[in-house]
Amino acid sequence: MGAAALRALPWALLLLLGPLLPGQRLQADATRVSEPTWEQPWGEPGGITAAPLATAQEVHPLNKQHHNHSAEGHPKPRKAFPVLGIDYSHVRIPFEISLWILLACLMKMGFHVMSSVSKVVPESCLLIVVGLLVGGLIKAVGEKPPILKSDIFFLFLLPPIILDAGYFLPLRQFTENLGTILIFAVVGTLWNAFFLGGLMYAVCQIGGSGLNHIGLLANLLFGSIISAVDPVAVLAVFEEIHINELLHILVFGESLLNDAVTVVLYHLFEEFANFEQVTIIDMVLGFLSFFVVSLGGVFVGVIYGLIAAFTSRFTSNIRVIEPLFVFLYSYMAYLSAEIFHLSGIMALIASGVVMRPYVEANISHKSHTTIKYFLKMWSSVSETLIFIFLGVSTVAGQHYWNWTFVISTLLFCLIARVLGVLVLTWFINKFRIVKLTPKDQFIIAYGGLRGAIAFSLCYLLDYEHFNMRDMFLTAIITVIFFTVFVQGMTIRPLVDLLAVKKKQETKRSINEEIHTQFLDHLLTGIEDICGHYGHHHWKDKLNRFNKKYVKKCLIAGERSKEPQLIAFYHKMEMKQAIELVESGGLGKIPSTISAVSIQNISPKTLPDSNALSALSKDKEDEIRKILRSNLQKTRQRLRSYNRHTLVADPYEDVWNQMLMKRQKMQQAELQLQNAYLTVPANRIDSPTMSRARIGSDPLAYEPKPDSENLPIITIDPASPQSPESMDLSNEVPKGCGGLPPSPEEDEEGLVMRPKEPSSPGTDDVFTPGTSDSPSSQRMLRCLSDPGPRQEPEEGEPFIPKGQ
Repeated sequence: MGAAALRALPWALLLLLGPLLPGQRLQADATRVSEPTWEQPWGEPGGITAAPLATAQEVHPLNKQHHNHSAEGHPKPRKAFPVLGIDYSHVRIPFEISLWILLACLMKMGFHVMSSVSKVVPESCLLIVVGLLVGGLIKAVGEKPPILKSDIFFLFLLPPIILDAGYFLPLRQFTENLGTILIFAVVGTLWNAFFLGGLMYAVCQIGGSGLNHIGLLANLLFGSIISAVDPVAVLAVFEEIHINELLHILVFGESLLNDAVTVVLYHLFEEFANFEQVTIIDMVLGFLSFFVVSLGGVFVGVIYGLIAAFTSRFTSNIRVIEPLFVFLYSYMAYLSAEIFHLSGIMALIASGVVMRPYVEANISHKSHTTIKYFLKMWSSVSETLIFIFLGVSTVAGQHYWNWTFVISTLLFCLIARVLGVLVLTWFINKFRIVKLTPKDQFIIAYGGLRGAIAFSLCYLLDYEHFNMRDMFLTAIITVIFFTVFVQGMTIRPLVDLLAVKKKQETKRSINEEIHTQFLDHLLTGIEDICGHYGHHHWKDKLNRFNKKYVKKCLIAGERSKEPQLIAFYHKMEMKQAIELVESGGLGKIPSTISAVSIQNISPKTLPDSNALSALSKDKEDEIRKILRSNLQKTRQRLRSYNRHTLVADPYEDVWNQMLMKRQKMQQAELQLQNAYLTVPANRIDSPTMSRARIGSDPLAYEPKPDSENLPIITIDPASPQSPESMDLSNEVPKGCGGLPPSPEEDEEGLVMRPKEPSSPGTDDVFTPGTSDSPSSQRMLRCLSDPGPRQEPEEGEPFIPKGQ
């Protein structure tokens, strides 16, 4: 037993070390085959059972292939360097994708380095030219150039561009012009599709034998593909010319929302082409499918946006994966919409718009920066690849050129776009406060660019049902090249020539933000009082519902209850701190509050010259608590307005009276100023001046002789300024007593006479003499101030209330 074990030990070591010794592997295998007698000792009863040969091979599964080769008699050739080798097929796909992305980035960098070229040629034009050159070189060396497949475009290249546009969509401008955008996107696209399809069907009927076989549904399908404005091309051109916000959001919003119309018309005509007969029910269902596709895409996007916002509420301990939730939920919304042939673009836009305010309130600032720059980078690379592959696919694809069809397509596209914009703008301006000028209409019509969406949709057509696909592709590529090259290169000088308003490069200040919110509240209150429920009213209702219910569910912590001003303050503070850190201007920090936020961003080691006194956490919390409490008290003192619960103001009448008196005083001053402009023949003193002069010297003013029948007002000289010292003793209305009023009485007005004492000794202050009789003490008093207009209200205080 011991001798057998010793004899078996070398073979066991050889089996175990065989994989490590390539030169001994075949020898060991040959020995095992030639000497099967060694199995008997391993199987003897002694407590150790030998494993079979198959079990020995299972310990090293990598040797299985070598064993099979040796058993078949075809040993693998020995290499000089066993580790090194060439296996390009193993990494071919990711390696070529990386090369294409690298080429795109280098071309984009070179475009921006050559500033003289970028001022004349748009970036999209240059990228298409690069694609044409690359495709020509690949074809020249005998290889087949790659073609931009529709699945790659719609599933991988288009979503980043739409997500970037939807997540950072200027929501205020978009909502304020939503009606105009919808009219251009829906009605304008339908007009272009049916107008172009109908005219192209007429051209095919009279165009010759090569076009007679193209029916009406095929032409309508072609019109629906080529009629939609492409968002990728619009973004690439309009961001370079820096057009104003209104025109940018009108054209870009149209390119985003017309996707629903394009998808419906494309699938509708594609299905109708397979029907033997199209009935009215099919048309009605096709019309209803538009609402299903558009609203269904929006609904899917809203659901995924709310889920993403709710998920971000619980990511406070794992900040690293916060950006990933935004990308995944958005992409899932797009794919979910594409499963049911809904509008994936509308789903992406809806998800980005819904999730952004809640996600940004929950995630950290670093995650926000990551989302921003990753989306910008991803969308820029996708856009570059799309235009490069457009050029490559033009060289690689099959084309069928028909002069009549191609030229008619290009001409009718331009005519349909111009007519649609003119007619729709004439209708829209009837309801818009800010009218669209002829310059705006020209830019909107001229900016209707076509791009890769039309190319990809046409590439999806089946040869069995649409054997004219190559001719359609040739016409679509011609329209794309014309709009991108001709219109894209000339729109910048035309904007400068027409002096169209450019986009403001400066950012809005906090003063503008506050006044904008103030005007929103003011317009909401005006609409509420007038009973007109406009978009300001519904916007305010939506904001109230959002603050009361939605924010509490989707925003974590105290941020859900934080006032809007405080939230905006935090945002501005953090933005200012980051700008200071990036610029190195820490020594010019305007406030100690900003220093608090910089402590979490700036490096730990700072120079002594820029060192700041660090605030403790308790001090920081105290400062923020003071700001919150004071601003919250100010907010609580404001009473909410409602036209149904308006409370009467007790001081309203008093303020109205004061306002009326002030207006009368201003009118009197104005009359005095007008009176001083001319020299009156006989100036009459005002009642105030008359009372003052009578009180100082009542005997110095002789009354007129013809004033017997005039009313008499007695005056107490002891208190000449007191109205109570005067009483109406003999007031006779003019024209009464049987005598008509004379012209002199009209001029004289009322006559004031001194009050006579009952006896000469009763009044120690004033004793009338012989010349101080009542008839000689009559005094003329004017009832109105001098001036062109008479104010009878001045005499009211001198008339008793009982009269």
